[in-house]
Amino acid sequence: MLQLEKQKKGTNDLLRLIGEVDASNSLILDQAIQELIQEGISTLLIDGSKLTYISSAGLGVFMSYLEEFKEKGISLVIFGLNDQVKEVFKILGLDKLIPLVIDQVAAEAHRHEV
Repeated sequence: MLQLEKQKKGTNDLLRLIGEVDASNSLILDQAIQELIQEGISTLLIDGSKLTYISSAGLGVFMSYLEEFKEKGISLVIFGLNDQVKEVFKILGLDKLIPLVIDQVAAEAHRHEV
């Protein structure tokens, strides 16, 4: 099961993922990101501290937006991943394409470096 919480923090949009992202619910994540893009976001911080599992379908959602984010100048930073979830990102090389940082403070700081 996946729960999403959206929050605006200054110029940052925060999307908190709670539970698991898999093939059965990755569309929910996809729709949430699409809505944020339509709202005209400039920075998307993904809080993965309560994310217990992500499948290749969930990773595919993030991968599908990388080019669009680049074109639109949207910064994407993911923070708070547990070691198991972070390892899945690393296995697929996504840690080279998406900044994975330890916590929200680091994510906000990283966003300013981009």
